[in-house]
Amino acid sequence: MVTMVGNESTMSDLVTNLIYLEHDAIAAYESCIERLSDKQLSSQIAAFRQDHLQHLDTLNEMAREIGAEAPREGDMKQYLTTGKIALADMMGDAAILKAMKTNEDDTVTAYERASRHQDAIPKSRAFFEKALHDEERHRAWMDNTARMM
Repeated sequence: MVTMVGNESTMSDLVTNLIYLEHDAIAAYESCIERLSDKQLSSQIAAFRQDHLQHLDTLNEMAREIGAEAPREGDMKQYLTTGKIALADMMGDAAILKAMKTNEDDTVTAYERASRHQDAIPKSRAFFEKALHDEERHRAWMDNTARMM
């Protein structure tokens, strides 16, 4: 799935769409944790899920500060992010991690774009860059771990 998040013309729309993206990511992480047979892998995925929960907290705070909508759940994309995990479950843990990596591709792209948004103030830009770093770390771990399996 190719995301368009990060291309919004206003910070309000950007923050709202990043909140949707984080809800979708959290749902995918929960599905992944439930499906992985290796408990060490599940533990690492749970740690990454915590990063997403922290991102969501920060985004909700940003939404309050700028008067943006703060959705309380994901959107229709959530079915795609969790559906990939469910399908991959039939092929084992490596396939699940590969599916999760493709979800991370979207979050990396979204935060790359957000960090360059013309209306981002230094505080929001710093958060977007931190979130980008987290997402790149998640994606690299998933990719490397799946390759070694």
